Parts: sequence; structure tokens; C-alpha cells
Amino acid sequence: MMEYIYAALLLHNAGKDVTEEAVTAVLAAAGIEVNDARAKALVSALEGVDIEEAIAQAAFAAPAAAAAPAAAAAPAAAAEVEEEEEEEDDSSEEDGMAGLGALFG
Repeated sequence: MMEYIYAALLLHNAGKDVTEEAVTAVLAAAGIEVNDARAKALVSALEGVDIEEAIAQAAFAAPAAAAAPAAAAAPAAAAEVEEEEEEEDDSSEEDGMAGLGALFG
């Protein structure tokens, strides 16, 4: 199905109307066996869609979606670092107390 979308984007980028005939022609020129029902469904789905706006929204959504898992992972990583620091502080304190105990026998 992606080849149909690419054909529509190619037509749009070239300033041509995205029609069943045009999509079929692009796909046929690329050597792709065309399924007329898919071409018709694509053109129907794009009816009333502002392709420029859809591209802009997709371009904005992709980085935001990629950043979300990283942002969610950052607090967890920070919490792990804090826990490790607390454990190190606890063991340092215990070592210090043991050393003091050795001094005072």
C-alpha cells in the first residue's frame, strides 16, 4: 500500500491532481501491478485532505513521538543514579563508623 501513498505524494509534489488515473499511471510507470480498488480507495481517502498540512503534522509528530520514550526513561535513569549514590553514601558512612570503633577499641 505504501507505493500508492508514494505515488500520491509524488503527484502532489509535482503539482498534479491526485486522481485514480494519475496514481495508476505512476504505479504502472514504476512497473508495479496496479490494484484498481486500492487506487480508488486511496484517492477517496485523500478527498478533502490538505496534503501539505498532513505532511507538516506528520513531520511534527515523528520527533515528538521519538522524544517521548527518551523523556520517560530519563527520570527512571536519574532515580537509579540517586539510589546508587545513596547506597554509596551508606556504605561510606558504615566504613567510617567501623574505623572509629577500631580507634576506640
